[in-house]
Amino acid sequence: MRKFKLRNGLTVLYEKRKSESVAIEVCVCTGSNNEPGSVAGISHFLEHMMFEGTTTRTSKQISEAIENSGGELNAATANERTYYYVKIPRAKVRLGLDILSDMMKNPSIGQKSLDKERKVILEEIKMVNDQPMFYQWVLFQKFLFKRHPTKNPVYGRFDSVKAITRKKMLEYYRKWYSPGNMILSIVGDIKDTKGLAESYFGDMKQSEVPKPKKVVEPRDTKATINNEKRNITQAYMVLGYKTVPRMHKDSAVLDVISAVFSKGLSGRISDEIRVKRGLAYVVGSAHESRKDFGFFVFHLNCAKKNLELCKSIIIEEIRKLSNIGNKELNDAKENIIGKILLSKEDSQKAADDLAFWEFINDARLADKYLRDIRKVTKNDLVRVRDRFMHKNYTQIIISR
Repeated sequence: MRKFKLRNGLTVLYEKRKSESVAIEVCVCTGSNNEPGSVAGISHFLEHMMFEGTTTRTSKQISEAIENSGGELNAATANERTYYYVKIPRAKVRLGLDILSDMMKNPSIGQKSLDKERKVILEEIKMVNDQPMFYQWVLFQKFLFKRHPTKNPVYGRFDSVKAITRKKMLEYYRKWYSPGNMILSIVGDIKDTKGLAESYFGDMKQSEVPKPKKVVEPRDTKATINNEKRNITQAYMVLGYKTVPRMHKDSAVLDVISAVFSKGLSGRISDEIRVKRGLAYVVGSAHESRKDFGFFVFHLNCAKKNLELCKSIIIEEIRKLSNIGNKELNDAKENIIGKILLSKEDSQKAADDLAFWEFINDARLADKYLRDIRKVTKNDLVRVRDRFMHKNYTQIIISR
């Protein structure tokens, strides 16, 4: 992997890979956690607007240029970053760079498109809120974090999205979409990466980007429990804990714990609740660890009458983590490593993985992470469990 910076501050990552496709990602280091409350959802809204045309292309010309070559163009917004990517045949790499750079440099952000896309986003919010499988995560983060902006949904609120003006959108774009606040990640087989990057992105003008505010999240001193009533036939539960950011030494340990509990159907929680007892169809655990926050969750949906039993099984499996043997521990570690290696077969996911680690600290840490997973011991599991999986959990239930 090569890494260099353009004169305007843009960080460029390139991984050479023999392939007929090339993946190109532009990661902008801002997301919903950097938004003032009055414009909550503006990062996601702006992501939509970046596809609505530039000063040189219409939205249809943007999509047609990529799709007519058999390529894929998409984007996503998260709490801390927003990323745009194109996956395209190798012979069309200049087209991919031209489209992405045009979108980053010259978005039109027209009033008519803004009013139209606002309606789309409001419908998207309704869709998420209507479906407990999605909304349970919004609700969980809202109650898990007391001060940290990760408590706010990425898509914002109805009132804030309705109030976002073109002027506010342009101000946000100019504030954060600066080359020094961007990462260009390329995976594929191309020549003269530096020359191409300079040619398409070198004329972006650098501007001073504000540093994200540090928020001190208080320790939980009691359990937080919230129940929401809905006219549904199943009950949905998420139970979890605040943990640590990705650079913390315990982050990899928490990933291994999650794999022990839920590496497909053979994980402890999945095996006990679904395979052996047939209490739920969807059940699992996850550890989300980012640049400035982390959380560990157990989640399931089942008949309401079985909720307490399922919860008691989860609590018991947390307690029983102390009895893990070497084979089970190694299987969990190999599960994580294998998933990462298989995921990287997709050049787009490989490009995003490089961009993610560069955003966290340094793209080279992607390899170190695999070494950290291999080093995790049984003592690490027990120590980290005792530190984070305590009685002061956050639990949300959506049920009839």
